[in-house]
Amino acid sequence: MDPVVCRDTLDKLIAEESGTLDQLQQLLDREHELLVANDVDGLEKTGQARQTCVGVLMRIEDDRRALCRALNVPADKHGLDRILAWCDPDKALRRRWADCAERADRCRAANDRNGALVTARLNRVQGMLDVVTGRAGQPKVYGRQGAFETQPRAARVLASV
Repeated sequence: MDPVVCRDTLDKLIAEESGTLDQLQQLLDREHELLVANDVDGLEKTGQARQTCVGVLMRIEDDRRALCRALNVPADKHGLDRILAWCDPDKALRRRWADCAERADRCRAANDRNGALVTARLNRVQGMLDVVTGRAGQPKVYGRQGAFETQPRAARVLASV
């Protein structure tokens, strides 16, 4: 593969990833607002758009891995560094790639923030349900099948002869 073709391919992938990460960040911020407002309908719509963004990011990653395979380098950070050193001597793409990594970190942090809020709300609802169903204060234990026991089992004494 020609270095110019490789550079153009990476340039397009980085540009698409950058735009998609910007869109994802906006969706995650909107999702947080909707979580705070308890807007379930809005969350559903935003969740669908978020999943679309994640799908685009996965496709971009697949395209990047395919490029690495085509150039016979590992499909990881080190392989991409080798490709960038070969096809991008002025390091313009490397700076944009680093910017994408920072954007991805911000998206991860926003997603973690939203996940923590959802988990806190679920725990609160579970606590209220435990009070209503009379299971408040009962220990939460796993059963043989790996799921939480829904009703405590009576203890039995087994004797061997």
